Amino acid sequence: MNEWLEKAVGKGWTLTPAGGLTGDAYIARKDNRKLFIKRNSSPFLAVLSAVGIVPKLIWTKRMENGDVITAQEWLEGRELTPEDMKSRQITDLLKKIHQSPELLHMLMRLGKKPVTSDERLDEIHSRLQKLNLIERYKDIEVALSYLNKLLPVTRNQQLVVCHCDLNHNNLLMSDSGEIFLVDWDNATIADPATDFGSLLKWYIPQEEWSEWLEKYGIIRHEYLYERMYWYLLLDALDYISWHLKRKEFDKVNERLATLKELNRHMTNFVS
Repeated sequence: MNEWLEKAVGKGWTLTPAGGLTGDAYIARKDNRKLFIKRNSSPFLAVLSAVGIVPKLIWTKRMENGDVITAQEWLEGRELTPEDMKSRQITDLLKKIHQSPELLHMLMRLGKKPVTSDERLDEIHSRLQKLNLIERYKDIEVALSYLNKLLPVTRNQQLVVCHCDLNHNNLLMSDSGEIFLVDWDNATIADPATDFGSLLKWYIPQEEWSEWLEKYGIIRHEYLYERMYWYLLLDALDYISWHLKRKEFDKVNERLATLKELNRHMTNFVS
């Protein structure tokens, strides 16, 4: 166990890893108390706690080495299942996040700038080139051609606070029925289709998309599905490069399979 963690939490606490991709999260136990401890969480956590989107923030400590350690209230409950993602609570929570001026103002105060689709595509393309992935995988080359062709329909959208990793593992339900969206490390200011596109694609049957969008607040949606699939393709490329840099080759192959399936859908939008 790292010294920085033991020093931050104090004496008498038992610490165990909480899992996750980064390995920077822990559960602290003392008597009948439990806390969720994390290293270098987003500074955005405080305002998310204040508006009830994440469990209550108990304390924040900056360590001598520059690390920031946060402790949140541990709530008994469970992660959501894929079936739970159809709940109206999820729709309402996402709408609340996307329409919140407080969250947008705070994220901008923290130095986050809106990210346009042009900027994201340039960044991903550059990263793929450096990793020599475009020449290595035909599906990546095909995906980039679709992204370039459909780029115009993604422009001039209202950009909002987006979680950018909306999956059932990041949603928690407390024993009292409250829903919390956690793991905000990738939050940015972007097209809301970034969030609800992945929710619809991976959790909601396509025949229910229009009904879901109406509950969210979108009735007329020209080019909306094109925008959704545009960001799904971009995210798939992002994950492929991320897993490759970590030498997680099984994950790379899984993401390539996803990319191939998304490319097939893009034929509905691009001739």
